Amino acid sequence: MTINCKGNLIDLTTPKVMGIINITPDSFYTGSRNKSDSLLLKNAEKMLQEGATFIDIGGYSTRPGAAEGTTEEELRRVLPAVELLLRNFPEVLISVDTFRSEVADHCLKAGAAMINDISAGNLDGSMPEIVAKHQVPYIMMHMRGNPQTMSNLNEYSDLIQEILFYFSERVKIARDHGINDIIIDPGFGFSKNIEQNFEILNNLELFCNLELPILIGLSRKSTIYKTLNYEPEDALNGTTVLNTVALLNGASILRVHDVKEAMEAVKLTSYLKN
Repeated sequence: MTINCKGNLIDLTTPKVMGIINITPDSFYTGSRNKSDSLLLKNAEKMLQEGATFIDIGGYSTRPGAAEGTTEEELRRVLPAVELLLRNFPEVLISVDTFRSEVADHCLKAGAAMINDISAGNLDGSMPEIVAKHQVPYIMMHMRGNPQTMSNLNEYSDLIQEILFYFSERVKIARDHGINDIIIDPGFGFSKNIEQNFEILNNLELFCNLELPILIGLSRKSTIYKTLNYEPEDALNGTTVLNTVALLNGASILRVHDVKEAMEAVKLTSYLKN
């Protein structure tokens, strides 16, 4: 299974790691906040040296209940960061974490390699068109509502079946627009409670039936630190445990704050599977 990023075929037979860089002042995990260009470059360099294939840049806080920022504000945060990274690391494959087509368009023109959309096009109907225009991979996440309302939208009659139906529907729309490379993300913590997150992880193999790469974003989330009665800063070991389960159940990409530990999980589970 491969995806095309700026002319590079990325083989996902061996899972890859995506490092998270937040350009927001209020990310739920304080260790991921980048308050200066020098810190951003330092963190990106560290992630790349530790083995990250992708760097995911986001300028809109999607933590539950976060204030809604404007498109202009998001662009002011994200576009300079994309340009800065590409000036210093020309070969870096940047994923832009946005649900806004205008932000996506500007960042892809600047050289970003893929779009990571928490709404799979539901919050901006122009997103599939923009992704198709640039012919980049499209990460489509499952979510109900928006970051301001999602916490109250977690009632399902059949969680797994409804998420699978959602992806079938959204993937068809993406294909109809001419998008070739699609990655699905079950959306841990987005319109799901802790019990539901564990249900998804336990049934992750069912998502493999869609025959698409699966991205997992569990890094330091409340499913881990609330279950263990910790804070996000203490949730690295728990993150590695659940990432390992995800890899064994079919995950293709791990989206993480801590690249070194994720790469170790990939290497060890790959040996185990082989």
